[in-house]
Amino acid sequence: MSTQPKSGITGTANTAEMPSNWGRWGADDELGTLNLITEETRVRGAAEARTGRAVSLAQPIQPAPLVSGPFAPTTRDASPVQQLMQYTGGAPATADVMLVTNHHVLSTHLDALGHQIVDGQVYPGRPLAESVTPAGVRHGSTAAFAAGIVTRGVLLDLAFDGSLPEGHPITSEDFEAAEARQGVRLESGDALVVRCGWVYTIDPERPMPGISLDAVRWMHRRGVSLYAGDLGDAHPPLDPAVPGPLHRVALPLLGMPLIDVAELEELAAVCAELNRYAFLLTVAPPRIHGMTGVPVNPLAIF
Repeated sequence: MSTQPKSGITGTANTAEMPSNWGRWGADDELGTLNLITEETRVRGAAEARTGRAVSLAQPIQPAPLVSGPFAPTTRDASPVQQLMQYTGGAPATADVMLVTNHHVLSTHLDALGHQIVDGQVYPGRPLAESVTPAGVRHGSTAAFAAGIVTRGVLLDLAFDGSLPEGHPITSEDFEAAEARQGVRLESGDALVVRCGWVYTIDPERPMPGISLDAVRWMHRRGVSLYAGDLGDAHPPLDPAVPGPLHRVALPLLGMPLIDVAELEELAAVCAELNRYAFLLTVAPPRIHGMTGVPVNPLAIF
């Protein structure tokens, strides 16, 4: 397993080696840590679906009309989805066109490996120029999600007694304390779901908590296949040396896909009610290739 340091990660933390999976599954790999999801892992996840109760981990989205011209409103709530109605009456069917903004802070979305770049390279070391083009992503795209993602999900609820404090760096100690408290252990190939109890809103006056580099190293050691959280990287950064451990290390170096802006309040309530913090997690994004990310509706099934 490679742990090569990457010079594109600047600051004092660059003196330590960064965890990396470059070369672990070959030079042409596009699955990254999804390689850790084996048939046995899926069976372990399927065994958690005992009652059929399902919970969505996605933010609800209300599309905004795609309008322009002199009568367009000058102010309206931002939406990651804009909608243009193609036909609105007089026929037995209606239709519309959607314009979707990927990586929007109001949309639960899945980051592909080509979303972040290190030293001009895309995981696992492919030149950016041949990986991402104006015509779409050729390597490290949403094509890797064509078969969907099915595995065991584990919620580590760090906000069990209230939201995390402002500017709190989430570490391996937080994860292991949650495991002990909840009576669960995350295994290789599992998806890690982390609840911080925050709404993802950037506010310079209220520093976010966020994942630390230590936490990313722990994910690497444990073999996390996928990360989902109501928060991920902190804003402003907790450590200027590594301003975004999830998006600057886990995604491009470990090849770990990220589900950003997950909605976890209902999931946490159900887990507490059932006293079960592991479940079958299914993620089936639209089978659209060549993109850096895609909106998703992850489902936890108990």
